[in-house]
Amino acid sequence: MSYSEEIKARYAKALMGNYGLPPVAIREGEGRTVTDVDGNAYLDMIGGIAVSSLGHNHPALVEAVSVQAARLAHTSNLFLHEKEVELAEKLLDLWGNPGRVFLCNSGTEANEAALKIALLHGKAEGRTRIVATENGFHGRTLGALSITGKAAIREPFEPLGRDVVFVPYGDLDALKAAVDDSVAAVFFEPTQGETGVIPAPAGYLKAARELTAENGTLLILDEIQSGFGRTGAWFAHHAEGIVPDVVTLAKGLGGGVPIGAVLATEEAAALFTKGVHGSTFGGNPIACAASLAVIDTIEREHLFENVLALGEHLDARLLADPRVTEVRGQALWRGINLAEPVAGAVVEHLIGLGVLANAPRPDTVRIAPPLTITRPELDAFCDKLIASLDAVPHPSPRPPAPLRDASPQTGGASPHKPHGPGGRP
Repeated sequence: MSYSEEIKARYAKALMGNYGLPPVAIREGEGRTVTDVDGNAYLDMIGGIAVSSLGHNHPALVEAVSVQAARLAHTSNLFLHEKEVELAEKLLDLWGNPGRVFLCNSGTEANEAALKIALLHGKAEGRTRIVATENGFHGRTLGALSITGKAAIREPFEPLGRDVVFVPYGDLDALKAAVDDSVAAVFFEPTQGETGVIPAPAGYLKAARELTAENGTLLILDEIQSGFGRTGAWFAHHAEGIVPDVVTLAKGLGGGVPIGAVLATEEAAALFTKGVHGSTFGGNPIACAASLAVIDTIEREHLFENVLALGEHLDARLLADPRVTEVRGQALWRGINLAEPVAGAVVEHLIGLGVLANAPRPDTVRIAPPLTITRPELDAFCDKLIASLDAVPHPSPRPPAPLRDASPQTGGASPHKPHGPGGRP
């Protein structure tokens, strides 16, 4: 029995079964490569579900966390510290709007706080309803779950005691029909991540902003997955030049250290008066130091330019294959749509080739690699994705694959570290 098999058996015995049995037991990471407990190396194309902004073991993040841990690890919300103030100021500066910040530990907690702002706004004006979108995902806690449009994960816990109307995502007419003076807030993602990286149609965010402003309704945007570089910008909604009332952040904000944030305009933030909400670990000094290091590194290394350029290269590589029907999203946060529902098998085969990705739908492979990824690494992913499409059984006859230009074969390894013992070529 390999050590991977042994640790998986121990996992299955000691942990609850809500995640099933994960396929890889990871021990360490360097750059864009992670290594399992048996020494096999994998190119990380999912980045901890859009979390590992700087990759693994980035010196700036390691230094920031180490220095802060040696200085001050925790204060609680009974006291303040410099890093939370610096981070809040920086987030508002990046957002480009006057407002206030609430710091917490995760995306679902950020959405819980945003939902509380919506309910307080509604209570003050006699509004009881929330409008959200079908197939949207906002978290697993009961409040965030109540506005999550993925019925399969919401319905087992109903009734959730919330007056929520779900409208088709991107359907402006449906949104207009749902929003009236009984609606406290409209709550959705600029791009739906867990549904397969589906961006809103052009103009949808701007129209939603105009509609909610006319009706005195808050517009709350969940940028937990789309924010902090996933679309090649700090915020996805900046592309449409709008100012939502509330924005929620997490995932890439900490580069691997758990942190969440809520940004709100002055008027919306004023609803959070003393004692209304709190978090023991929110604004933790180590998490804030990590986030500041992520922001500084993204700016200093021009990482948005990197992922935007590589996103164009990804399109050129994959769309040449007729088995790839669409590459949705921006930069390197992508839903690679396949002509047939073989995404699960493709992702499993990629693991055997030393690549980690994700299949949120039967016909979609999702990637969200570190923003530091290189072109040779991206080419290695494209080569192995195409090889996996060649290898997996297909439910129906497929056209012959076109001739392809040879690309660098890096094997997915980070330039900073070779494959470990037993690593795949």
